[in-house]
Parts: sequence; structure tokens; C-alpha cells
Amino acid sequence: MKEYTYKTTGTCAKVIHFTKTDDGKITGVSFEGGCNGNLKAVSRLVDGMTAQEINGILAGNLCGNKGTSCADQLAKAVMTAD
Repeated sequence: MKEYTYKTTGTCAKVIHFTKTDDGKITGVSFEGGCNGNLKAVSRLVDGMTAQEINGILAGNLCGNKGTSCADQLAKAVMTAD
């Protein structure tokens, strides 16, 4: 099991924390900043998924004209976890 911290770009949330288990599951997702209720919901919905599953669902979801979103940044974050 390994813990990760990912610094976001272009979003209200500034940092994403998560754990990748030995069998490749993402757990314990939390955000610093951003829309608290929405990000708690996203965190619960992706708990136990693989990075590929999360990326497939969340990558490319945009917030307004920012070119990214907290969900999109989470997809990027989990794909960087080795």
C-alpha cells in the first residue's frame, strides 16, 4: 500500500490525497479545497476502483471553461501512481 499526494492545476481543489493498495485499488481519496460536498461524493464513488476505471469515467470532465475539473485532475492523479 502506498500513499500519494498530487498537486492539482487549474482547479479550486489544490491537492488530492489517495492510497493505492497492493492489488491496484484506489482508496482514501480526499481533496484540499474545492466543493466539499461534491468532492466527498466523488471520493466515495471511486473508492475501490482501479486507476484505469477512474480514468475511464472521470478523464475529460470539465468545469466551465477551465479546461479541467477536480474530477479530471483526480483521473490524472491516479494515473501517475506507480
